[in-house]
Amino acid sequence: MKRITRTRLMRTALLTTALMVVLPAAIAHTGTQPGKAKSVAPLSVEEEVFGRPGDLHKVDRTIAIDMSDMMRFGPAHINIKQGETIRFMVTNQGKILHEMVLGTIEELKAHRAMMKKHPGMEHDAPYGTHVAPGKKEALVWQFTRTGEFYYACLIPGHFEAGMMGKIIVTKG
Repeated sequence: MKRITRTRLMRTALLTTALMVVLPAAIAHTGTQPGKAKSVAPLSVEEEVFGRPGDLHKVDRTIAIDMSDMMRFGPAHINIKQGETIRFMVTNQGKILHEMVLGTIEELKAHRAMMKKHPGMEHDAPYGTHVAPGKKEALVWQFTRTGEFYYACLIPGHFEAGMMGKIIVTKG
């Protein structure tokens, strides 16, 4: 009898943990089309480990990010000072849809696994943007903590092909 109870407890704990990782990412996905205006208010104003949505009127600098069908970002490495609000101008120079999603490596890997299961889902979160072929989108983010963070394309197959960049945030 104790063995069944422990097994059930372990399954419940694993399911709860899995939901805590996947549910926030699932909520952040909608059927929003690339190039369409995003809602004025982000789905969440909570601060992430890697920062928070930035104020468009308080941008410290703009960084151009290029994406290509070679499954690469340019630049692949960015240095930012803690507290900076960055406007990423993300240009898709390819012929297929790409995205730029900010996060820790762990969060991006978990999100990538969910995207593999639900490849048609699109982001409508303040820390990511889809960019249609030949189009440009802006992503404004304030980096409030120091550390090593990443940006990646989580469309199935793109991350695995190396479509990722690194952000190093240092003390301002």
